[in-house]
Amino acid sequence: MNLQSSDFELFGLPARFAQDRANLDQRWKDLQREAHPDRFVAQGAAAQRLAMQWSVRINEAYQRLRDPLKRAAYLCELRGAPVNAENNTAMPPAFLMQQMAWREALDDASTLAELDVLGQQVMVSRGAALQACAVLLDDQGDATGAVQQVRALMFIERFSVDVQLRQDRLEAAERGQ
Repeated sequence: MNLQSSDFELFGLPARFAQDRANLDQRWKDLQREAHPDRFVAQGAAAQRLAMQWSVRINEAYQRLRDPLKRAAYLCELRGAPVNAENNTAMPPAFLMQQMAWREALDDASTLAELDVLGQQVMVSRGAALQACAVLLDDQGDATGAVQQVRALMFIERFSVDVQLRQDRLEAAERGQ
């Protein structure tokens, strides 16, 4: 194993957005078993430290590969199109209008049913953005185009958390009555 390998190389997987989660999980377990520091006790402290580095590297790669948003951003970066979300927040007007409509709907929602409808809309948009990432990255090889979808997914993920927090508050208020 090489610490400089890409996450995909480390896991022996093709550098594609579409991944089999069960295969990824099994590969993570196998790699962790191989690199576990306890297996290197007889070889001394230096070997155990190296094994610990490998274990950390494997876990970092696994966290990136198992999360579709992180995996898409990572693929964009590997293909020379970093997301740079902190510096580049430009989004298409239609997407920004959608975000504003969602924010208004969230502000206006007063029941769990209304929040459930909004949550479903967000999940549909998330699914469409993930599908677009798959097409752009795997089928078209368009990492630059995928960057915009990754940024959209970042907005969607944050908004989804806001919806969930609002649902939690409403549920707590209903229990308190």
